[in-house]
Amino acid sequence: MYMESRLDNLPLKDRREILTSYRNLLRSSAGILQWADVRQIRKAIELSMQKSGFERHASGKLAIVHSLEVGRITVEEVGLGKTSLICALLYEIVRQSGASIDEIREEFGDQEANILDGLIKVFNLYQTNASIQSENFRKLLLTFAQDVRVILILLADRLHTMRSLGSYSREAQQTISSEVSYLYAPMAHRLGLYTIKSEMEDLVMKFTDREMYSFIAKKLNETKRARDKYIKAFIEPIKKELETHDLKFDIKGRTKTIHSIHNKMKKQKVEFEQVYDLFAIRVIIDSELKNEKADCWKVYSVVADKYQPNPRRMRDWLSVPKSNGYESLHTTVLGPEKKWVEVQIRSKRMDEIAERGLAAHWKYKGVKGDRGLDLWLENIRDVLENPELNAIDFIDDFKLNLYDEEVFIFTPKGDLIRLPKGATVLDFAFDIHSEVGKKCSGAKVNNKNVSIKHVLQNGDHVEILTTSTQVPKQDWLSVVITSRAKTKLKQALREIQYKESEIGRETLVRRLKNWKIDINDQLIGQLVKHFKYKSVHDFFRDIAIEKIDVVAIKEFIQSQTRKDNERDQAESAQTIRSAENFISPPVEEADSTDGEVLLIDKSLTNVDYKLARCCNPIFGDDIFGFVAVSGGIRIHRANCPNAPDMLKKYSYRIVKAQWTGEASGNYLTAVKVVGEDDIGIVSNISQIISKELKIKMRAITVESHEGLFEGTVSVFVNNNQILNTLIKKIKAVRGVLSVSRIDGIDR
Repeated sequence: MYMESRLDNLPLKDRREILTSYRNLLRSSAGILQWADVRQIRKAIELSMQKSGFERHASGKLAIVHSLEVGRITVEEVGLGKTSLICALLYEIVRQSGASIDEIREEFGDQEANILDGLIKVFNLYQTNASIQSENFRKLLLTFAQDVRVILILLADRLHTMRSLGSYSREAQQTISSEVSYLYAPMAHRLGLYTIKSEMEDLVMKFTDREMYSFIAKKLNETKRARDKYIKAFIEPIKKELETHDLKFDIKGRTKTIHSIHNKMKKQKVEFEQVYDLFAIRVIIDSELKNEKADCWKVYSVVADKYQPNPRRMRDWLSVPKSNGYESLHTTVLGPEKKWVEVQIRSKRMDEIAERGLAAHWKYKGVKGDRGLDLWLENIRDVLENPELNAIDFIDDFKLNLYDEEVFIFTPKGDLIRLPKGATVLDFAFDIHSEVGKKCSGAKVNNKNVSIKHVLQNGDHVEILTTSTQVPKQDWLSVVITSRAKTKLKQALREIQYKESEIGRETLVRRLKNWKIDINDQLIGQLVKHFKYKSVHDFFRDIAIEKIDVVAIKEFIQSQTRKDNERDQAESAQTIRSAENFISPPVEEADSTDGEVLLIDKSLTNVDYKLARCCNPIFGDDIFGFVAVSGGIRIHRANCPNAPDMLKKYSYRIVKAQWTGEASGNYLTAVKVVGEDDIGIVSNISQIISKELKIKMRAITVESHEGLFEGTVSVFVNNNQILNTLIKKIKAVRGVLSVSRIDGIDR
């Protein structure tokens, strides 16, 4: 066979890696493949090996190994079938132009060819290196929305890339992590792939905030024994009681992800030790489909009898599942040692859907389908295909619908409408139809009259009220939260503004003609600049609504005409100098900042730069440059809080930067210290800074509350090594609980 003969020519290490990946793939897909399917898979692998010539992937692995691993993830972790597996195996060679779509269509069929065509369109968009904020982003998402398998295979590809990200350059790590954070992880969440979403978020944190990631991982490892002991004590009485009810079940504790723990620390503004819900208990029952819900409620009854539940933390996704198919019953109860514990109750079928999302639905054909995801994809297509939609606006709106929590609203006919949590009457109106939204004047919610701003709650019965005289208003944009409503509203507002702009232009032309003043594009440009407008349309619109006095425009034009006449007279009076005698005036040197310690992108010279205040980089930090609107470069730390947003929105303004030579000068930075409020502890910290390390201190502020103090110390250091030494020294002071660097400080 071709496969075996080609492997014989490879080094032993590569041969073993390929065979191991191949066996893992066959083992993972054994349950879904017939013998004819295996021959197809083998043909895809052999074609890939034949065309690729064993080229290397960007991760450093052989391209065929990357393809085999992505194929395994597609089947085992995403839950797709033969067609998607073949596409995952062929993606690399088609991407490298080793095979055409027509060849794939002839060898494997239309479905495989169409999915690969979508994957290649996405790849070609990335090849342009355009900002994700460009119109290409719309095309990218439109491709996603045409066949959901394109999204799922790309998620598998991105997950494998994240798992091998350690072998990429630092710059590539930041770019890929940022992209996964704002696009692929939320997409996995929206499709119900919680396991993949969680792993992606953890890996993003590992490469963008390595220090905090390692800190939490270490803390989790240190507290594992105590946590396991507590979980065992919590589970035991529930387990005994459930056994008496003749239920088949599995019960276990699950530690929450590092990313979610970090989010809780930030949201609740607490240290690791103060995060109480580090884990959740999951009860999975083996129940027939018809008995699932009843058995889940039986389990809830047992749990509620043993431990006091918190009624505010009850979540019932059994009665009405989430739009991505998620079904489960969540409750939070007061366990031993007066600690709150989250308990999740679901069937084996529900658990598989919760872990593997959309693909798991296809396995259970007897279950009534949930059109929530189909409706969402239809909505995305509808929004994307709007030619007037600005890509930058769309991204913000699109993200709103990725990590949404839902409310369920009833129409007067009893139909159920899903909307994101926080949706208003106006969102509901636009969800029904754009014309209903434009004419909406209020609603009857549960038979009570409410305004368009009213926020809808679960189970509300809503009847929209309209009036023929109602027109969309600009401030409605702050009322709606759904991407559909925002898109339709912006489109309606643009139509109104365009009409007003045309009226304004006609008004200006008519008035200037009466004053015998000719108007041209150059004059319009001067007027827009003088009156400080961003666009010509805004300028004309304000004339129409009489926000600008046309007399003021006349006076400006007349003053400009006088200045032009005076300048022409002055120039004609000057003596024309000979080119031979002309001496170039001295050029003043640019005001740069210590250029010898910083090397900015090789293609740039004599560049003025400043250190960004949002993250205060110091010598030795991983950094990058950002081209400011006002000119010059702003230097940011690689893990600056604003870095993901800048990479996402303005990647074309990012330039490479690195420290060079030796550290010189003092860099202002600050650390936050939390500790026990003991006498002398602040004095000990001051001694370390001023006397032991001889670091110049700018300021120290301390606040105490309930036996703890929180202090901020601002210092001048030469480089990040000195700062790290300072942090270690302060951490060693008795009574200090935590020390961390502060990003943004006042200079």
